[in-house]
Amino acid sequence: MQALEALESNVRSYSRSFPAVFTRAHGSIMITEEGRKIIDFLSGAGALNYGHNNHGIKAAIAEYLASDAVVHGLDMATPARLEFMETFSSFILRQRDLQYRFQFTGPTGANAIEAALKLSRKVTGRQNIVSFTHGYHGMSVGALAASGNRFYRTGSGVPLSGATFMPYDGYLGPGVDTSDYLRMVLLDKSSGVDSPAAVLVETVQGEGGINVAGKEWLRSIQAIARDAGALFIVDDVQMGCGRTGNFFSFEFAALSPDIIVMSKSLSGYGLPLSMLLIKDGLDAWRPGEHTGTFRGNNLALVSATAAVNSYWRNETFSQEVQRKGELMRSRLEAIASAHGNGFFVRGRGMALGFDCQRGELAEATARKAFDKGLIVERCGADDEVVKFLPALTIDDETLNEGLEIFEESLAETLRGLSGPSPR
Repeated sequence: MQALEALESNVRSYSRSFPAVFTRAHGSIMITEEGRKIIDFLSGAGALNYGHNNHGIKAAIAEYLASDAVVHGLDMATPARLEFMETFSSFILRQRDLQYRFQFTGPTGANAIEAALKLSRKVTGRQNIVSFTHGYHGMSVGALAASGNRFYRTGSGVPLSGATFMPYDGYLGPGVDTSDYLRMVLLDKSSGVDSPAAVLVETVQGEGGINVAGKEWLRSIQAIARDAGALFIVDDVQMGCGRTGNFFSFEFAALSPDIIVMSKSLSGYGLPLSMLLIKDGLDAWRPGEHTGTFRGNNLALVSATAAVNSYWRNETFSQEVQRKGELMRSRLEAIASAHGNGFFVRGRGMALGFDCQRGELAEATARKAFDKGLIVERCGADDEVVKFLPALTIDDETLNEGLEIFEESLAETLRGLSGPSPR
């Protein structure tokens, strides 16, 4: 760890939160150089939905590498590229009656968001993007302009423009339908809000605090975007690839986005891979108009194909994710009830948040959990929410063990904050 202090930039974060040198990992277990086994409920910030070093996916990668097939080929045609698109079309899109064109962007989620915003502006001839309070879409300037967190926005060092923020579902309390406000503002020619090129939304806000949008609210937002002549974009970077139970996070609301943004667990193995799914009539790009050196790395496409073939050819895996999600929610709600203090749980599928109400309590609990053998991250405006993103493939025994560690850590933290009992 001294080498990190001496050599690596101050910008590093996870090595501060989890101060250990990790040498190996498999499934939901990471192992440090001292041999400590630690349960991982972070899953690469949602990039490892199928666990570390998934054996089935790793076998496909190893076979591809051993064959001397093309790994890096810009956007040249390769069997790996064609097989991924055909497999994804067959088992993900057509089974859901969806039809989209693929655009492989640069390797990060932010790259894909930038491409989506750029395309929406090109298609509509407008500049404004409607985004939502507590939203997070990436750290590049365009994506950051559409993100709400003031800490990240301040770090940009330049004025951030081109986005108008609207209240997310529940932002003004459970009794206020914020979609009504959005409709009024966008359709009123004197509201002072420019007609948008796109409405950009997360169905569950991961970094924003595991805030969950309701089915009817999402349907209203989609309808408003259409009425306003704007593209409707769903950011499924963290909540896609099965995290909420279905492959796409918007399936439960029967939405039909104009553009879907995907990354993180798309490759199935933690390899960088991002893409847009674009409705056919909106593919307005000219050849080479949006480009990049690392678009659709073939090794990542091979692992992505293996992930689809392994887990998404039928409904079995989705049902199992939903079952584990209910197990998690039930256990976390019992913990919240047992310890009082206004704790509450929210989320969908296997993306759940335990709201501690105070950042210092969430921080101390997460730190103690790591000491006991569990990795959990925090999120929310003040990092007051403990975020649970275990691998979708985790077994029940490991899942329950991790939840036990969290409960013990919370209880010990609460005892420590209350101080010794008076004599």
